[in-house]
Amino acid sequence: MNSSPISSAQSGVHEQLAELVARHAAHPFRKPVTDYNRRAFEHSIAAWRAAGEAPLILDTGCGVGLSTLNLAAQYPDHFVIGIDQSADRLARNTLWDGPQPANLCFVRADLVDYWRLALDAGLHPARHYLLYPNPWPKIGHLARRWQGHAVFPAIVALGGHIECRSNWRIYVEEFAAALHQLSGREVAAERYLTDAPITPFERKYLASGHELWRCAADLDQGGPAPR
Repeated sequence: MNSSPISSAQSGVHEQLAELVARHAAHPFRKPVTDYNRRAFEHSIAAWRAAGEAPLILDTGCGVGLSTLNLAAQYPDHFVIGIDQSADRLARNTLWDGPQPANLCFVRADLVDYWRLALDAGLHPARHYLLYPNPWPKIGHLARRWQGHAVFPAIVALGGHIECRSNWRIYVEEFAAALHQLSGREVAAERYLTDAPITPFERKYLASGHELWRCAADLDQGGPAPR
């Protein structure tokens, strides 16, 4: 089934993004963490520790978990935590062909709480993926995009290699601009070409002829992330 291209009246990086990012950086997000998310976080960390505390990969907003499975297969010496707020999506993890890698776990949690709990716990993921988040393309939706959300400084503070992908160029340009603003790292949006999609969205967008975009940075080393 073809996917319609994203339509938005916004033609470039939102003019209020820099101000919003600065405001969120100056005023830490104080929303209380729910007990459910705290238990979910602790469950996932227990699974990671039981597996030997290998270098950690966070697959945030993993949906049905295909990306988590692909990342676990691609990085067998890491441990991948796939996080999504939807139990229904996580239960539809039926797209993987073959044995499931052992170096992963899935957890149902709200990312806003999970990221802050990870930061408070001193976690430092080696790699951190945000693959095809909801773009919220209306101009008034800026604060709903991760780069405009109050939790964004916590995302950046976790460090490691961070990568965002979308089929909306502006989303990735904004994410790169916000990363640069908070980290000082040189980050740029770029076309992303692949013949091996790792998420159902990536596969659908490629089949529909959409351009794919990504930005990636190593927040520990400085400069753009190695390809």
